[in-house]
Amino acid sequence: MSEAYTHLADWFEFLNDDCDYPRWSQYFIDGLARLHAGRRGLELGCGSGAFTRALVKAGYSMTGADISPAMLQKAEALARAEGIRAEFVLQDAATLRAPAPFDFILAPNDCYNYLPPSRLLGAFRHAASCLVRGGLLWLDVSTPRKLRTQVANNTMVDDRDEVTYLSFNRLEEGRVETDVTLFVRERGETYRREDEHHTQYIHEKESILTALEGAGFGQIFVEGHLGEDPENSDRWNFLCVKQAQSTKH
Repeated sequence: MSEAYTHLADWFEFLNDDCDYPRWSQYFIDGLARLHAGRRGLELGCGSGAFTRALVKAGYSMTGADISPAMLQKAEALARAEGIRAEFVLQDAATLRAPAPFDFILAPNDCYNYLPPSRLLGAFRHAASCLVRGGLLWLDVSTPRKLRTQVANNTMVDDRDEVTYLSFNRLEEGRVETDVTLFVRERGETYRREDEHHTQYIHEKESILTALEGAGFGQIFVEGHLGEDPENSDRWNFLCVKQAQSTKH
């Protein structure tokens, strides 16, 4: 069983074509403008780089960071195909480092769900150390309700001509363990099977807020997916600003 996104990288955006990347990207672009974020940004957990590419097209100078080499390889290929200049670097959200501070860090599509609650404070401190004073951290997580009632203890299937995706999800204490199987068409009726494993952790809102404040973030605002009411949304967005006082690791 391979690590998360080793095989899924080639198919991630293809299989997520129902999430409306253009609308989701515009939500971030409009929000960054409204919040007067600077022009130099980092997408943390960038995956294959959909949001990084959209932000570059909107005039931002972007770096994409991910823990998956396969995802970064796909991100570089897709950016190159679109003639987009962006840097992609191998980084772990838990130990994030940057040679120079960014104006904002965007961590979308459940990046921090892949870290256990015990590592959130340290991860947010690392994020703060990579931001200018007054810099913006914008992250989202899947809500506990979504993970417990929609994802856990369910089997999900997406059957396409090119690939069939299966995920088998089980609820463990404080997390969802997922076994993913892909059947990739090679030629004719021949398919190649690929397997990988994912772990997503359940984060309560108050725990995230406490960790953000402990890492030196203030002016924290919470909204749901695409600006929805957070109480009725499957995803929480946390928009917060690094306070003037520097944080310590």
